[in-house]
Amino acid sequence: KAAWWLTPVVTRQVSGGAARVLAPSDPERGQSLAAAVAELPVLDARRQQVPFGALFRERRTVVVFMRHFLCYICKKYVEDLARIPKSFLQEADVTLIVIGQSSYHHIESFCKLTGYSHEIYVDPEREIYKRLGMKRGEEIASSGQSNNIHFIDRDRNRLDHKPINSVLQLVGVQHVNFTNRPSVIHV
Repeated sequence: KAAWWLTPVVTRQVSGGAARVLAPSDPERGQSLAAAVAELPVLDARRQQVPFGALFRERRTVVVFMRHFLCYICKKYVEDLARIPKSFLQEADVTLIVIGQSSYHHIESFCKLTGYSHEIYVDPEREIYKRLGMKRGEEIASSGQSNNIHFIDRDRNRLDHKPINSVLQLVGVQHVNFTNRPSVIHV
């Protein structure tokens, strides 16, 4: 099972262009990064603590680390994540999770604001962010099968993010149309 840790991408999803894909230098480094954060807690909207590693150990997972709930670009990105059909994720056997750096009190209102209905947690003390060396939520990815991090994409600035469809492609989820134009279905 693969788990992918990532942060918010862009306000408007675009295709094409060369994507930066940075990988840990060796599997041991990826495994040690995953192990360093596996037991750290995250909180859900009901303030229930869950060990971070439990989110990806038994399932393929995309985890998006946000800068914070008040970040306009993060909000727009999560609005795009909300547009990913649950059926696309189910067909690929992938779970989508957002992690924020806020209080659990803000989860419900943020989900209502963005329309996001997939899993969401917070790391209010920023312990996972700190252990992974993230300053504001740069992108990191991992594999639950061996608890290895297989993919890292760090933001160079607040607008420098990997497009959602590039991430979905890495875990076998079909392409999502992020344009506002209605699609035509030929019967």
